Amino acid sequence: MAARAGVSTATVSRAISGHPSVQADTAQRVLAAAEELGYVPNPLASSLRKQRTQVWALIIADINNPFLTQVARGLEDVASAAGYSVLLCNTDEDPRREDAYIGIAEQYRAAGVVITPTSPGTDVAVLQERGIPVVAVDRPLTAGLDVDAVLIDSRRAARAAVAGLVAVGRRRIGCITGPRRVYTAEERVLGYREALREAHLPPEESLVQYGDYKEEGGRAAMATILENDGVDAVLVANSLMAVGALDLLRTRGLDPGSDVEIIAFDDAPWTALLAPAVRVIHQPAYDVGQAAGQLLLRRIAEPGRQSRTVMLAANLGPETRR
Repeated sequence: MAARAGVSTATVSRAISGHPSVQADTAQRVLAAAEELGYVPNPLASSLRKQRTQVWALIIADINNPFLTQVARGLEDVASAAGYSVLLCNTDEDPRREDAYIGIAEQYRAAGVVITPTSPGTDVAVLQERGIPVVAVDRPLTAGLDVDAVLIDSRRAARAAVAGLVAVGRRRIGCITGPRRVYTAEERVLGYREALREAHLPPEESLVQYGDYKEEGGRAAMATILENDGVDAVLVANSLMAVGALDLLRTRGLDPGSDVEIIAFDDAPWTALLAPAVRVIHQPAYDVGQAAGQLLLRRIAEPGRQSRTVMLAANLGPETRR
């Protein structure tokens, strides 16, 4: 290409990358030569030279979770606008798969990593040693790590939701949450218990069930909670478990509106179809992804800056009846 255009290889490189130092007529000759020779850029070779790809790795806990799907969309929109692609990695809440994906991100020189860690102790040291910026979303990493984070105030939202149930006369309120090691699962239980204390209602451990953030886990947890007499409401930590819980209620001949009221985190597009009644706690999932992308861009531009945690609010929506 350099010979065809009559310039140096350095000038070809600058012209192909659109560097402003190359004069317009020279750049035109280089691009014409590239077209004549059928030149196609090799991103892998470029990444070897730069020690970075133009790829962000998004390591999420469950690709079937509508909340995380929206997080991915928000991140991808920011990445695309900035010239990056997003590699989606699904751990399915498996720490071994998570560790493997972290290794792949390091091996392929990702420009950045956004992760929903399976536990606060997820090891991202290999990424930090390589200078690959990391942003934790929805769940924080161990305190003290120099890692940006975007979180949602699940505890406050859970407390407000349970207080609302108490205000309309519900007294035996259950809670279906996620795995014990997961930050959001524990935060939602804490908010639930705080609301009960504020209402002077005695805590009952049998009314708290830890699930797996999946539909079958919600079904099994609801079955266990219903072994207690008089349960009249349940807070469910995500929409997938809410589907399982509602299905169990229907198989028992119970009305999810009048018999056992359900409030669930996440307003997936199909939430309104969960008849006859359900209330949802809206989490700004798309905004979480966008905020993570912006933090990643700032960290790439300023590697030495102090880490930052962005906390977003979740809001209890109106009751939906069909």
